[in-house]
Amino acid sequence: MHNSVDMKSSGLTNNIADDDRIVAKVAWRIIPFLFLCYVVSFLDRINIGFAQLQMKHDLGFSDAMYGLGAAVFYIGYVLCEVPSNMLLAKYGARRTFTRIMLLWGIASVGMMFVSKPSHFYVLRFMLGVFEAGFFPGIVLYLTYWFPANRRAAVMSVFFAGVAIAGVLGGLISGWIMRDMSGVLGLYGWQWMFAIEGAPAVLLAFVALFYLVDKPEHAHWLSDADKSRLIALCAQDRNEKKGHDARSFAAALLNPRVYLFAFIYFSLTCASLTLNFWMPLMIRDFGIKDVVQVSLYTVIPNAIGAVGLILIARRSDRMGERRRHFAFCTIGGGLALAALTLHLDSFPAMLAILSAAAVLIFAALPIFWAVPPSYLSGNAAAGGIALISSIGITSGIVSPWVIGMIRTSTGSMDLAVYLLAALLMMSGIALMAGVRANHE
Repeated sequence: MHNSVDMKSSGLTNNIADDDRIVAKVAWRIIPFLFLCYVVSFLDRINIGFAQLQMKHDLGFSDAMYGLGAAVFYIGYVLCEVPSNMLLAKYGARRTFTRIMLLWGIASVGMMFVSKPSHFYVLRFMLGVFEAGFFPGIVLYLTYWFPANRRAAVMSVFFAGVAIAGVLGGLISGWIMRDMSGVLGLYGWQWMFAIEGAPAVLLAFVALFYLVDKPEHAHWLSDADKSRLIALCAQDRNEKKGHDARSFAAALLNPRVYLFAFIYFSLTCASLTLNFWMPLMIRDFGIKDVVQVSLYTVIPNAIGAVGLILIARRSDRMGERRRHFAFCTIGGGLALAALTLHLDSFPAMLAILSAAAVLIFAALPIFWAVPPSYLSGNAAAGGIALISSIGITSGIVSPWVIGMIRTSTGSMDLAVYLLAALLMMSGIALMAGVRANHE
């Protein structure tokens, strides 16, 4: 009897070890490349946060104009996000990601030719159209390769990419804008757009030959490993029982999809504020040199990158999402509100900003581990994109509202209070709307 129990225990241990080996092999194959692509995509999206330190002066743009330009990106993004993800489900990630990266790279480089507000708005809109579907495409793509209990840790890598993009932007953008200014008669911000946009074009061609759509097409996995990985991911879908929506039409009628969309809207309002306005916040702390401002943005972003990975891994290890998310959002809201204290100590203000960055960034991968557990089949492609596209309308609202408030009051305090309240509401909403035993 004991021998039988020992043999079963040994077999279970061997299966777990084998599953760990397969998942690790997949992760090392696809995650570094997708991570690099995501870093480049986010850098191209947020580098106008650094460009504004010169661009507004050189072109005569107001804070409100800049905020509107930042928001216009998300109009194109929202309009095209669901169709793009449906195309990925139909034609595969390899061709979809190639198309997305090639076109957004061209649009990003084109930002160097902006000379008046209409150019700015059109190119930001086109950048949103071209980049739409990349992030929800990654979320969908990962469901093909990783079982649910691994996804928060995997997603944390990509959200670390958001912070890494901020680090790279801080290290590179300020140097380019200062030291390349005047080269060939171009402004420093023009060189920044050209240099930071070009890698997306190159990565598009790499994606065409490197990516594989699904495990069954992976020549670098053995037949046994393919079968086991497909079974693991299929098991997740089979275990959802009556909780999921299996068609896109059902997802449209699922109230929880809209709850998730509200939560993501609230969360991205806060995260985009950090992405777009962090350089200006640091300048308001009393740092005036453009390179010093850029370098100081590295600190909150680097701390945020490490912190979000640690918190997301803890969430995976404990198999718990709700309390982790509530801790991050409520704590992040309090940290945002503390920024309005305007302390005389620059290190203290930078520490508060860093705390906000850690908690807000960490909430993102924890959140995105939840919706796929409620959606499967056709609903996975359309439902995930629907949540993302509705939620990311924050990118239309948030920069424009903040720009208007800053232009009219000369301060971001009112906007920060609103964002802090919204962020804390998102934590309460997830606690109320998600069952503790279905995370």
